[in-house]
Amino acid sequence: MRQGSYVALITPMTPTGTIDLPSLRSLLQFHLEAGTDGLCILGTTGEASVLTMAERKAVLDVAVEECKGKIPILVGTGTIDPEHVKEQTLQAIDCGCDASLVVTPYYVKPPQRGLIRHFETMADLGLPVCIYNVPGRSGVDFLPESIGAVAGHPNIVAVKEATGDVSRVAQIHAACEANGVSKDELLLLSGDDGSTDKFVLGGGDGCISVTANVAPTRMHNLMMAALNEDKEEVERINAPLGRLHQDEFCEANPIPIKWAIQRIGKIDCAYLRPPLDELSPDFHDIMDSALREAGLLGAVPL
Repeated sequence: MRQGSYVALITPMTPTGTIDLPSLRSLLQFHLEAGTDGLCILGTTGEASVLTMAERKAVLDVAVEECKGKIPILVGTGTIDPEHVKEQTLQAIDCGCDASLVVTPYYVKPPQRGLIRHFETMADLGLPVCIYNVPGRSGVDFLPESIGAVAGHPNIVAVKEATGDVSRVAQIHAACEANGVSKDELLLLSGDDGSTDKFVLGGGDGCISVTANVAPTRMHNLMMAALNEDKEEVERINAPLGRLHQDEFCEANPIPIKWAIQRIGKIDCAYLRPPLDELSPDFHDIMDSALREAGLLGAVPL
């Protein structure tokens, strides 16, 4: 894995709910051309929780065909049952993916020692691991001290930190150093588009971005500016995206962003599998305005 902007990619579907593999291939080509630094597939934004193992394989095969050796392929393999995490991680290895995104097991609220053991066990499978900390969804927070405790594992290479708390960057760096691990050995990626600029200016390494689905070049440029500590350029790039960062969560992700991708003409259908649903008409104007403010419905480059 490397620094930069990773797109938290949607899984395009047909109006009947089957995976639209030609559209997936087109989206992957779009991101390669746009300068996206890494691919994060089969995460929350990719509706992974409602895909079968066969469907996952079909998605991974297309991603590997299009992107292997060009940008890192990070695949979500985390779920509540460790045995299923293993199964999905081994599948990702077999398909040729580069790393796994493993979320803290949700709902059951494991203690910190259980989370430490969980991540080390998954890293022992051999595929590099990006830990995904998103307490707002999972109900459990993998604390900086615990991240520091596992950071020395050779296959734990990154953290997606989605608390929205930019002070976590310094806390995680301190916890790593307290455990004899250089901060350069663990990539810190923001999972919160609204605070990504401050996260990277504060010492983070990049983002796993929902916004990048519709503004991939700008998110890449934003990350490069932040990594170069160019605050003026960061503000110039990020200001028009501010409303989109917020409004793309007007309903549960990935409902609004799928609508937005269809709105800018990159997919034909914004279908989501139950229990999710397509964006309520009540929010169409909100999303349309956010896209217009970002310049994504005019002639401005994506």
